[in-house]
Amino acid sequence: MGWTVLSGWNPLAGLAGAIDGTLAMATDSGTASVLLFTFAIGALIALVEANGGVSGFVEWVERRRFVTNGRRAQVLAWILGLVIFIESNITVLVAGSICRPLFDRFRVSREKLAYLIDSTSAPVCTLIPFNAWGAYILSLLIGLGVEPAVPVLVASIPLNFYALSAIAVALIAATRGRDVGPMAAAQKRTEEGKLHWDHALALADPTEIAPPPKPGAPLRAINMVLPIVVMVFMMPTAMFITGEGDLMAGSGSLSVLWAVLAAIAVASMLSVGQKLLSVDEVSSVSLKGAGGLTGMALVLLLAVTLGAVTKELGTGEYVAGVVGDVPIPVLLPLIFLTGAGIAFATGSSWGTFAIMLPIAVPVAAAMSLPLAPFVAASLSGGVFGDHASPISDTTIVSSLASASDHIEHVRTQLPYALIAGGFAIVGFAVTGTLI
Repeated sequence: MGWTVLSGWNPLAGLAGAIDGTLAMATDSGTASVLLFTFAIGALIALVEANGGVSGFVEWVERRRFVTNGRRAQVLAWILGLVIFIESNITVLVAGSICRPLFDRFRVSREKLAYLIDSTSAPVCTLIPFNAWGAYILSLLIGLGVEPAVPVLVASIPLNFYALSAIAVALIAATRGRDVGPMAAAQKRTEEGKLHWDHALALADPTEIAPPPKPGAPLRAINMVLPIVVMVFMMPTAMFITGEGDLMAGSGSLSVLWAVLAAIAVASMLSVGQKLLSVDEVSSVSLKGAGGLTGMALVLLLAVTLGAVTKELGTGEYVAGVVGDVPIPVLLPLIFLTGAGIAFATGSSWGTFAIMLPIAVPVAAAMSLPLAPFVAASLSGGVFGDHASPISDTTIVSSLASASDHIEHVRTQLPYALIAGGFAIVGFAVTGTLI
C-alpha cells in the first residue's frame, strides 16, 4: 500500500515498487547482517540444547540454589538486562538464553520473560552513554552543533523518564506476585502446564529446532555459559575492530553478527572436543537450528522494509510537523508522544532519534531553554514507541530469545509499556513547568 501511494495510486507499479524495495533492503549491508545474525542465533540455540548446555545450566543453578522459585528467576532476568548494556539485541539474547529454561522449570510464562528482557534492553542502553547507542546519539547531537555534546547527554539521563519508568515497572512486575491484563492469563496458562496458547507459534523453540542431548551424555553448564561469555566479550572487541580503534565508531550490526559467530565456534569446539557431537552432527544441528528461524528472518525483513517505506512516505516528518506552537508544559509531553508515534509506526528508535532531535534541539535553542529535557523527551519517545511496536527489531528478538509467540509478547507487554508511558508524560509535564 505504501508503494502504491508513492506510485501515484497505481497498484501494479506499487507491487513492483514493493518487490524492488524489499530486495533493496535485503541486500543492504546492515539488514543482511541482521538476517545472518538471526540464522546464526538459531544455530547457537540448537547447539547449546543438543550438547546438554541448557540442561546442565539448569541443574547447576538448582544445585547452587541461586534460583529456587519463579520470582528469583524473574529478578535474575531483570538483573541480566541491566548489567549487559553493550547492545540491545545482545542483552535480550543473553538474558533470554540463560533464563528461558529457568522460567520453564518454575512455570513462569515465556511472555513474562520476553517482557522483562525487552524492558531492560533499549531503556538501559539509552541510559549508558558508553555503548553503540550513546555513540549514535552523540553523533546526532554533534551534527546539530551541540558542543560539548557529552554533558548534554549525561544531563538528559535523569530526565529520561520512560527508560527509568520502564525499568522500575519491570522490577515491580518481577518481584510482586500478580500480573496485569493478558499477562495474567498467560501466567495462569503456564501454571497449568501449557507453555503456549493453542493458536500460538513460538519463535525458535529449542525443543523443536534441536535434538535433545544423547542418553547418558554428561550435562555441563559450561557448554552454555562459555559461548555466551565469549559472545558478550566479543561484542566490544568487534566494535573496536570495526571502528578501527575507536570503540564508539564501530558497526553495531556487524559486531553483533561477529559475536554470535564466535559463540557458535566455541559451542562447536566444546561439542566436538567432549565427544558429545561429531563434526557432521554439529553441522546438521546448526543447519536445522538456522532453518528453524526462517520465519523469524522473514518477519525481520518485512519489518525493516515497512520502516523503509514509511520513511519514503515522510511519515515521521509529517507527524513531527503537526506539532505547532504550544505552551512549554505541553511541549515536552508532545515531543515525547510524537516520537512515540513515529517509533511505533516505523519500528525504529534510532530512526526516530534522527527525526526528533533535529526538531527538539533547535526549538529549545530558539526559546533559550536547557537542551537536556528536550533531548530526554526525544529519546524517551523513541524508546517507548520502539518498545510497544510489533515491528521493532528489539521486540522481535525478545520474542525469539524467550521462544514465545511474537504477537502474544506484544499484547502482554503493552499494558506495562503504557503504565511506564503514563509516568513519563507526567514527568515531562512537571519538568516543563519547572524550566
